Amino acid sequence: MATSSPPQGCGNIDADYYLLCDMQQAWGIVLESLAAAGVFVTIFLMGSLFFLICKVQDNSKRHMISIYFFFLLGTLGIFGLTFAFIIKLNERTRPTRFFLFGVIFALCFSCLLTHACNLNRLVRGRKPFSWPVLLLLIVSFALVQVVISIEYLVTMLVNQKEQFMSMSAEETNKDFVMLLIYVLFLMALTFCVSMFTFCGSYKSWKRHGAHIFVTVLFSIATWVVWITMLTKGNRVLNRPNWDDPVVAIALVSNGWIFLIMYIVPEICFLTAPVKLGDYPPENDFCQPKFIKQTTGVENRAYTQDEIMQGDTGDNSYSPYSSHFQMKNIEPQNDFSIPRPKTRTSPYEDYTGGKGPM
Repeated sequence: MATSSPPQGCGNIDADYYLLCDMQQAWGIVLESLAAAGVFVTIFLMGSLFFLICKVQDNSKRHMISIYFFFLLGTLGIFGLTFAFIIKLNERTRPTRFFLFGVIFALCFSCLLTHACNLNRLVRGRKPFSWPVLLLLIVSFALVQVVISIEYLVTMLVNQKEQFMSMSAEETNKDFVMLLIYVLFLMALTFCVSMFTFCGSYKSWKRHGAHIFVTVLFSIATWVVWITMLTKGNRVLNRPNWDDPVVAIALVSNGWIFLIMYIVPEICFLTAPVKLGDYPPENDFCQPKFIKQTTGVENRAYTQDEIMQGDTGDNSYSPYSSHFQMKNIEPQNDFSIPRPKTRTSPYEDYTGGKGPM
């Protein structure tokens, strides 16, 4: 049997991988280039987090580094999953697509939801969550999608394996979208919770809530477009071969949205100096150490000096010494300048004669 020659740019590889190198259908090469760039940027940002740990002075921001790390881990998975949609659907890529797509996005939106919940406490002057609680929330939110995906794959691969592998494109798309209902719920919940961060009294924390709000807003727009095209748009346009490109474009777009609109601004403000107005004055639970050290002996000395001067009029107390008091020096009574006096000469009575013999 005659075999078709590989397309331009591809060597002797399997036909399922042609889109990775096909020069005629350039969308695969463009998307894998953008995905590879996103992988390198994400790895660089993950390394920068370890470098910035020692430079963060605010304890509440330092606790958020764990959220940033898991979020970057999910973003790295999004860029890596793009290659599974550039490669044609087969027995190996089908389970990968169905399992990892929902789990990775559930991890990312769980991080955003946890951050939004923590910000709702900070903007109202309440004590933030500790880092173990933040990690517990992330795992709890993402674990639901993990269970859903595992149950679906076990059911389809064990009981209905032949049916699962031979599903039509339309049935595959419907099952794929139905499997992401919980991720859509996480997205909507995160969007609603992020809006409540604008209602607090401490404006500096609202900026972080704005990052989450804008990120989820653009993510919702991206998901609405690709789900519409996958379930209906491609069929209306009679372009069934656009299914994989649509999802791959959505993955790369959402990955860069996460980087540009959320994680890069968050890392930029991670080492920003903390303002005194960021926290309520009666609560110093998360203020950095250098703020706590500003109330020392010197401040009390100035206050005590003002009280003593106002009540007694005594200016002998010095605020620059906490153990000794200054004493007034009594002035001398004689302010005259001493004048030189002539000394008596021993030859004053000498007449030049000889004395008596």
